[in-house]
Amino acid sequence: MLYYLAKSLMKVYLSIVFGFKITGKENVPEDGPVIVVANHASAFDPIALGCACPRQINFMAKAELFDSPISTSFLRRLHAFPVRRGRVDREAYRQSMDILKAGEVLGMFPEGTRSATGELQGAHPGAARFAIQTGTPVVPAAIVGTISKHRKGMRRFREPLVRVVFGEPIWPKAAGPGKVVREETEKLAEEIMQSISQLMITA
Repeated sequence: MLYYLAKSLMKVYLSIVFGFKITGKENVPEDGPVIVVANHASAFDPIALGCACPRQINFMAKAELFDSPISTSFLRRLHAFPVRRGRVDREAYRQSMDILKAGEVLGMFPEGTRSATGELQGAHPGAARFAIQTGTPVVPAAIVGTISKHRKGMRRFREPLVRVVFGEPIWPKAAGPGKVVREETEKLAEEIMQSISQLMITA
């Protein structure tokens, strides 16, 4: 309930203040497991992506945001769960797999951290690995206009300042018995980032 209430309120705010524009919603499958991935330049990005996606997103978020019981309760109700960066987090892995097995949407920022300049950084292999292990499609998305310097003042000439574009799903080849091959993961991760890069140009 809180997720949809917050989404509705923030979508109205984005539309009025920043001329929020969403493109390519039809590229998000209506049902079944999906991994939505996007570039990350602002703390505002999860809000923009969550408002733009036609389905509820379960976000993987840095563990530091869950330091207090209040923030933990709030984020959990918004369907976010913690991941400890820089190490293997088995609990985050389990939760991610459970989300996909339940046919839900997993939201990830492959860069792993925010880009100070807004330029796309290299990808961590997590999203690609989940996709290959489960055969889940990856929907790339570009978020443009959330960096503060791009959002100062009201928009001019009614042009949208905050834009989210969803690209066509990338369907990985599901892994066979045994471990996921590293080369396949790296290849898919690169393909994902190239798709996001192209979407950022056309957004």
